[in-house]
Amino acid sequence: MNSIIIDDDLTARLIVKQLCDKSEKISVIQEFSSAIEAIKFLNTNTVDVIFLDIHMPTFSGFDFIQTLKSPPKIILTTSDKNFALQAFEYDCVVDYLVKPIIQKRFNKSLEKLVNLKTVPKVEISKSEEKEVKFIYVSVDRRLVKINVSEIYFVEAKGDYISIKTQNKNYVVHSTLKKIEDKLPKSIFIRVHRSYIINTLEIVDIEDNTIVIQKSVIPISRSNKGELMKRLNLL
Repeated sequence: MNSIIIDDDLTARLIVKQLCDKSEKISVIQEFSSAIEAIKFLNTNTVDVIFLDIHMPTFSGFDFIQTLKSPPKIILTTSDKNFALQAFEYDCVVDYLVKPIIQKRFNKSLEKLVNLKTVPKVEISKSEEKEVKFIYVSVDRRLVKINVSEIYFVEAKGDYISIKTQNKNYVVHSTLKKIEDKLPKSIFIRVHRSYIINTLEIVDIEDNTIVIQKSVIPISRSNKGELMKRLNLL
């Protein structure tokens, strides 16, 4: 089995590499200190197993898992015992190794991988999403037509939402959930409890913020993984 190691700590990567080298069942083909670099690698390469640290700067192991459309098997390696329940909510997670990792415990993880029976996934056909070109909103007792392609982002403001477009801002008595259901999911995504953005209008992303036009919009930790999955990373 081919594997990669993702951990921001060099010593931790060396330890996992040494543990792998003692077994004929697995080989390490690459190591990464950054989850972003690993994502770029996986865009053009496939592996059987990922040894993944949970706590990494700006982009956690859980954030990383959420970016993968078809994740391989993952063994989490961490010094924190408190995330075991959360970890096994992901079907791809095979084991949860707490640092320092000893060879005997590591070997048990490999046995799980070898004995794991892969159950073929049944593809569920979905009706093709109808392309939405415009929406109507109620403003001052009249219906206003807004071209979807012109919407930059939508912000929740109490009982109202503010729709930022190329030419104007519209303040509408509605909820973010209602407009989220109307907008095409192929283009729009909720990045924060108060924001839905047009992914085609993103200018820049840095840490936990997005720039669209001249507006800086926050990204919540729970939504960051899905956003990164949508981006066409090089």
